[in-house]
Amino acid sequence: MGHLRYGSPAQTFDVDDRTLAHVEIVTLAKLRRGEPFALTIPSPAGGRSTLWINAASMLVFDLNGDPGPIDRAWLETLIDAANTGPGLRLPSA
Repeated sequence: MGHLRYGSPAQTFDVDDRTLAHVEIVTLAKLRRGEPFALTIPSPAGGRSTLWINAASMLVFDLNGDPGPIDRAWLETLIDAANTGPGLRLPSA
């Protein structure tokens, strides 16, 4: 299980390593292009948190294991989702 830390002081969100590795690639690509987006992360308690990701965001991606191979088709799906009004929504575990 990996961790996404956001903000200052940092909030920590648990995300499985494979998903987090893909979200990291999408996030860095979007920020390189100067494209902010919303990222929604489900809460284990059943709620969710929506983060506004932009160039000023304080982000740390902590992967604890091998995320496995990067799935290009899944990256495209995630990028397409990040380009919508509601933004990128991670699935519930």
